[in-house]
Amino acid sequence: MLILKFLQTLIKALNSDGTPGQVGAGMALGLCLGLTPIGSLHNLVVLAIAMLTTVSFPGFMLGWAVAVPVGFALDPVFDRVGMSLLLNDRLAPFFTWVVNTPVVAWSRLNNSIVIGSLVCWLVVVIPAAFVFKALVAKYREHVFARLEQMKVFQAIKASKLYQAYEMFRP
Repeated sequence: MLILKFLQTLIKALNSDGTPGQVGAGMALGLCLGLTPIGSLHNLVVLAIAMLTTVSFPGFMLGWAVAVPVGFALDPVFDRVGMSLLLNDRLAPFFTWVVNTPVVAWSRLNNSIVIGSLVCWLVVVIPAAFVFKALVAKYREHVFARLEQMKVFQAIKASKLYQAYEMFRP
């Protein structure tokens, strides 16, 4: 059942009314929630950005869902990156400020996996947005065009149930 729900979210995100750029940007922002530990302050900021901008929210959720298993698999890499940052003498005053500032301390940037995964996400967010944009455009051009020509797809779109769904769709 969970796999069907994921496929439904995937199809909804890829075929949403947003442009490929909006879907790609949403997926790139969703990577942050999937790659970084969820209970961090920066995730609230990223969530607010996703909700207040014109990025595709289904794309955001798709990016999050895809990145969660990747994030768990890359935790050892994030730990090494984070430890190298935390043990850097030049960054020691910054991390001292982070730990001693009341609201900023909630960011958990003194945790090696949090800082490592955040830095890695910041490095890949812009290239990921462009890659996702290109992939969504190719999907819509090639795969979805073929799906629309299938008899099953046309039968579903011609059904009364689908027409009722379209009537109430926002």
